[in-house]
Amino acid sequence: MSNRTWTSAEQHPVSRRSFLGATAAAGGLAASQMTALNLLKEPALAEELKRKNKRVILLWLAGGASQLETWDPKPGRPTGGPFASIQTSVPGVNISELMPKMAGRLQDTAIIRSLNTKDGSHGSAARLMHLGRRDEPAVRYPDMGAVLARELGQADSAVPDYVSFYTATEGRGNAVGQSGFLGARYMPMFLTTNNKPEHLSRLEGISDEDHKMRSDLRALLSKRFANGRTSAALGSHNEAYDRVRGLMASEKLFDISGEPQKTRDLYGPTLFGQQALVARRLIEAGTPFVKVSRAWWDSHGQNFETHLELVYELDHVMFALLTDLKQRGLLEDTLVITLAEFGRTPNINPSLGRDHFARAWSSSLSGCGVQGGSVYGKTDEDGQHVADGEIGSGQLFATVYQALGLDHRSEYYFGARPIPLTNPGIEPVPEVLA
Repeated sequence: MSNRTWTSAEQHPVSRRSFLGATAAAGGLAASQMTALNLLKEPALAEELKRKNKRVILLWLAGGASQLETWDPKPGRPTGGPFASIQTSVPGVNISELMPKMAGRLQDTAIIRSLNTKDGSHGSAARLMHLGRRDEPAVRYPDMGAVLARELGQADSAVPDYVSFYTATEGRGNAVGQSGFLGARYMPMFLTTNNKPEHLSRLEGISDEDHKMRSDLRALLSKRFANGRTSAALGSHNEAYDRVRGLMASEKLFDISGEPQKTRDLYGPTLFGQQALVARRLIEAGTPFVKVSRAWWDSHGQNFETHLELVYELDHVMFALLTDLKQRGLLEDTLVITLAEFGRTPNINPSLGRDHFARAWSSSLSGCGVQGGSVYGKTDEDGQHVADGEIGSGQLFATVYQALGLDHRSEYYFGARPIPLTNPGIEPVPEVLA
């Protein structure tokens, strides 16, 4: 695959590596200031700089959170359940009473109430909501994390580009982490047992000099193996290996013990809260994409007890994360997303549960590039159908990319085939964007 992306406006090929290399080289020249100014005159490169510090934290609500107990309550209706809705800080906008903290700080959040993704199966729906489209028989697409790692990361970064937490056991098989045709360089660091990556530290019996010599030997053998061979996969694996020492140095980012007690108290003692705090530390250090998964929302029985616990925790953690990002001056460059594979049925089953429902459900976007305090789309009075503003996964992804300063029509090349970031004909939702 080519390293190029194409800007849709000028059809001008831009290589991030070439750009970063040019700017780095310019820094060593006497005429560096003039060179940098000349580079800034190129619109595509100017856009590259503008999005350089953008970051994303995805709060993945694995199993499918109920829109009726979060962003789109229907109190008093047969489908509404026992919980009331409450007024938020945005006049005329109500959300579930289970989210009082977010109700008080909705000014940075856009709610989308009109997703119709048409897939109620955990596995395939989770893939859809990670990729924004379906894989093809001959093409495995990169997921959102891999795309943003490539587009927002830096080639020489010492921090991981893409970190994914999924420490529950339920639904872990649906925890998508796929770099597709972008290659191994953009696979996630997938944490399933605790908040720190395993085997990242150098073994005590190996000195730093020995470790470097082993790395050099591996690089030499790899270079000899690659001689005369042309393989995008081989190059991608070598890039991943080349970053090992830098990633080892980032181990401290996963340790929250050095955070002030006040900050740790803000996030709370739960695993979800601690992982959200690690996510903040990572994006502050330059990691472009972190996914923090909270499982398991699949409440076919006892939906209201399940959501009483889980929504209360989501409300607290999301409030803490947005507050912390805002106080640190990071929120305007960080997009926080809440998303699941689908929502829950408006109809309440005999087990007092809600089942899988992909026809009319909700998501939220907070911070970078979005119109805070806005609500897009509407469901009917019982939440059975989208009444206005229906969108699918592709439009949501295009909106996310636009909020981050990315043109969703920009193309990768898979062999000779151009592949845009979203499928042709897809457009973002302008009402959600700042």
